[in-house]
Amino acid sequence: MHRRTALQFLAASLLTRLAKGEDDGPPRPRTGMGLVIHSFWVRRDRPLPPDYPAISDPVDFVAAAAKFGAAGIQTGLGPHDAESVKRLRRALDERAMYFEGTVALPKNDADLSRFENELRVAKEVGATVLRTVCMNGRRYEVYDSADQFREFAAQARKSLQLAERVAARHKIRLAVENHKDWRVDEMLDWLKRLSSEFVGVCLDTGNSIALLEDPHDVVEAYAPWTFTTHFKDMGVAEYDDGFLLSEVPLGTGYLDLARVVATVRKARPEVRFNLEMITRDPLRIPCLTKKYWATMGDVPGAVLAGMLASVRRRKSPQPLPVVSRLAHQEQLQIEAANVTASLDYARATLRL
Repeated sequence: MHRRTALQFLAASLLTRLAKGEDDGPPRPRTGMGLVIHSFWVRRDRPLPPDYPAISDPVDFVAAAAKFGAAGIQTGLGPHDAESVKRLRRALDERAMYFEGTVALPKNDADLSRFENELRVAKEVGATVLRTVCMNGRRYEVYDSADQFREFAAQARKSLQLAERVAARHKIRLAVENHKDWRVDEMLDWLKRLSSEFVGVCLDTGNSIALLEDPHDVVEAYAPWTFTTHFKDMGVAEYDDGFLLSEVPLGTGYLDLARVVATVRKARPEVRFNLEMITRDPLRIPCLTKKYWATMGDVPGAVLAGMLASVRRRKSPQPLPVVSRLAHQEQLQIEAANVTASLDYARATLRL
């Protein structure tokens, strides 16, 4: 069931390419979209067959993304030595691709030199936007109490204040992702308090569903603050403790992607759309468990009821893809096809 279910999400025209993977053959037609490094979730940190070049070095990721027809990349900076920086800038220039970096916020004053150096390197590579997060995990998994979440929020605000001063000095924009940590009212509160032209949002079009927020309402709220994006489509399904949430190829989920694009472009026409198509098993959103609500106490029960009703209405007609039980080669094939299908859809249907 797992292999068949996964493949049902792929466009029929792509299935013949699964044998060798998308890296084998001529480059795909160019799109206007970039690729987030997490779109190669399966390809990271494991030995790869020859048809799938490594992407851990940003220069290698540039080459792989170009083969898929991407216009740019969003990834970590990689080595900071002068020669590595020149190699990356040269690889981008040769392919006329853009670069958006990923950087960790400074933890404290002692961490500022590291943060400032990464911003300097990113500017040398050509970045004008850097994506960051306040929390790498998910609030309903990481924290057991409201007090713990308040401590996180206080520390995050301190880190953002430190980061903003450095970003303003270097005139580079920090885009903070809605990373299953902040609900809209919480994130807008600190954004307004900070009130900086150099700190905004990396708008992930699917993450906030995990915090019981309607994705289209989230896009409307964050669009004026958006500096860059993690663009994705989502599938949902019910399970005993809540609901399942899964990235699926663009056009196969329930998001109104044309509406998302129009909303962001109206508010911030310069913003780039970066595909984050993570090929993995569905995430479990345990919104019917006590631990989930440890940090969500102020959210009304009506919001939970509305989300569960939405999941029931919009649940995927096919079971969500499960890939973890497949052989690594098969996972790589599905990942390549997912990325290709998404970029094809973006180019042909969304005109990206």
